[in-house]
Amino acid sequence: MELKDKIVKAFAEHFGGEGILFASAGRINLIGEHTDYNGGFVFPGAIDKVIMADIRPNGTDKVNLYSLDLDESATFGLNEEDAPAAQWARYVFGVCRETIKRGGTVKGFDAAFAGNVPLGAGLSSSAALESCFAYAVNDLFNDNKIEKFELAKIGQSTEHNYCGVNCGIMDQFASVFGKKNCLIRLDCRSLEYEYFPFEIDGYRLVLVDSVVKHELVDSPYNKRRQSCERVASRLGIETLRDADMEMLESVKNEISAEDYIRAKFVIEEKERVLDVCDALNRGDIDTVGRLMYATHDGLSRDYEVSCEELDYLNDIAKECGVTGSRIMGGGFGGCTINLVANDKYDHFIATAKEKFNARYGHEPKIYDVIISDGARRCE
Repeated sequence: MELKDKIVKAFAEHFGGEGILFASAGRINLIGEHTDYNGGFVFPGAIDKVIMADIRPNGTDKVNLYSLDLDESATFGLNEEDAPAAQWARYVFGVCRETIKRGGTVKGFDAAFAGNVPLGAGLSSSAALESCFAYAVNDLFNDNKIEKFELAKIGQSTEHNYCGVNCGIMDQFASVFGKKNCLIRLDCRSLEYEYFPFEIDGYRLVLVDSVVKHELVDSPYNKRRQSCERVASRLGIETLRDADMEMLESVKNEISAEDYIRAKFVIEEKERVLDVCDALNRGDIDTVGRLMYATHDGLSRDYEVSCEELDYLNDIAKECGVTGSRIMGGGFGGCTINLVANDKYDHFIATAKEKFNARYGHEPKIYDVIISDGARRCE
């Protein structure tokens, strides 16, 4: 049974009758890691893996939810003191509260929802959930529609204020603004964005999930952020967005070796995002792939956020003639994103499964993704 049919069936069983279907997508980021908090660029796109909800206003001041994936229900009011105990329900509660805080209207509703965004693979299932409900609440209850940027910020604020995650804006932005067959270059400083067509005949995007997440003893993300902030401060600029390699070299002897290599990666990665956009416009897929490999090398050697398993998957991709491959996400586990020519696909997947299993005792998970639309009302 298709996802849509399962959700419609579950809604009828739990609440009777029919609702209105809404969906929002998970996301990939083709290139641009650890650039967001440095004021740089990211290059995400929504994918064909979604969170979908069947929703109907119920004429009360209560929200009744049913999660098919967890087979759990939750009910809550719309005031701050009504926060539900279940973490999964807090995502929806947070969306309702953040909408109200911005002057939007939210009334009681019933909803059944589920998704096919793989959990733990770095595809932002939580942002898809937030964006789905933010879009739905806005569509159902607000005559004066909240604009899309604010819907993305509603999702981000939900993470900050109700789920304890101090995330950037990229995930929610991609889930709300996603457009079929297009990637989005987002300027993380100005929040200006531009769509770039991503219809590449003869190639496909595939994620290879190591199913590994290393437990970290310290706070590596915070340490890397602090390195970047120290270098920016020494250069007299707000963020490394405004730095180039010549500026970095001028202070090389005044900063630590570690701070130097962290800043070097960020400055180079900022340029790689712009270069990938230019290459796509030219139809130069080989350059796109070469820059993806360069990002992986930088994340592994300079930023040091890779791990043995991800480096091994990257090596396998090179051996199999994959056009481009790199870590996707913060690092220390998770998956690689791979740009693969169709005629290399079967050999690459078979080899990755066989070799990874031989070395680590389990096969990686494989997710083919297609760049698709973001938050929407389903017809």
